[in-house]
Amino acid sequence: MAPRQRLSAEVRRRQILDAAAALVLEQGHLPLSLERLAGRVGVSKGLIYEYFPTQPDLFNALLAEEQAALRADGMPETAEDVAGSSAAHRCADVYLRHIASTGPLAHFILRDAYMAGHVDPAAVRLRDRLIRGFARRARLELRLPAAEAIAAVLLVLAIPEEMGRLVWQGDIPLETAQKLVAQLVTSSVTALTPAASADPA
Repeated sequence: MAPRQRLSAEVRRRQILDAAAALVLEQGHLPLSLERLAGRVGVSKGLIYEYFPTQPDLFNALLAEEQAALRADGMPETAEDVAGSSAAHRCADVYLRHIASTGPLAHFILRDAYMAGHVDPAAVRLRDRLIRGFARRARLELRLPAAEAIAAVLLVLAIPEEMGRLVWQGDIPLETAQKLVAQLVTSSVTALTPAASADPA
């Protein structure tokens, strides 16, 4: 019988990350059972600790990959460089397609209480950069106070996130989700414009 081939550190790390992502999406919350993760990968818990000494280390590695994918699709640059509602529509479509194909992994990691105080500062900076970029535009173009601008951005971002989740779960097709997201983002921006919110004469 031929000896088992030893996997490289890079391949083994990839296996752990892929298995962890799948488990987080299956259970919908953090933390993970390391016994279950080790069983999924076919390694010992000790080997997982060699690659990721803590679960926050593991989840931050997953989050870094999620954000790298969004950066590769140009989401932060679109938020800063494209004018007006076009930026909201383009970013919403990027975010929708990402979640539709990979699931709401970043959502679970960023918003689970388990990660409170443990999210990598670089990930927080990228998230805040995106939100601040949209909020700054909302303050200027829609004349919203700062707190209202941030609240509006978070609500609008929830539209592609939830629609992407429905596509990922197989509940609706991507094309339907894209149409609904476009309509809802347009409606949201319109409702927030000063002319739309003004009292009738």
